[in-house]
Amino acid sequence: MEKTYSIEVAGVTRELPIIQINDNLSIASFVILGDTELVCAAAPEIVKKLPDVDILITAEAKGIPLVFEISRLLKMKKYIVARKSIKPYMNSPIIDEVVSITTQKKQLLCLDEQDAEYIKGKRVGIIDDVISTGESIQAIERLVESAGGIVAAKAAILAEGEAADRKDIIFLEYLPLFEME
Repeated sequence: MEKTYSIEVAGVTRELPIIQINDNLSIASFVILGDTELVCAAAPEIVKKLPDVDILITAEAKGIPLVFEISRLLKMKKYIVARKSIKPYMNSPIIDEVVSITTQKKQLLCLDEQDAEYIKGKRVGIIDDVISTGESIQAIERLVESAGGIVAAKAAILAEGEAADRKDIIFLEYLPLFEME
């Protein structure tokens, strides 16, 4: 029988499968892609905690449904997605590298020149599904700052492990890490 971890977020309960990611560590796999109910319940709760922001940004791909719903609730006309690879349509992209707990290998995060121009001088809210090591959020923060934006908030549905102790992030619930025995 598969091990799971039960979590409730904004009145919605999910059983998360516990997945081993290396010899010493397992995580409860939290995937919001396709989970309309959870995203629509969590987004208004995050909105309540967000300071004033002019634009939202997330990394491709798991944060996209959340950033969409938050931007819709805030009546924003657009949001920005930092892409995981340089796309042919990108002119002079800003690039950063990240190694996250889930990928465990180097990944690029890219911001198109048009998006970078849009961010310039604006108060930016960085949105993700889960903040764990903080590597992905830091990479997005560097992209925003390179583009001349001002990071006004960093928010996620869940803070995993020690991330829950951080004072510089907004989150709804704590998600533990599972040490291997």
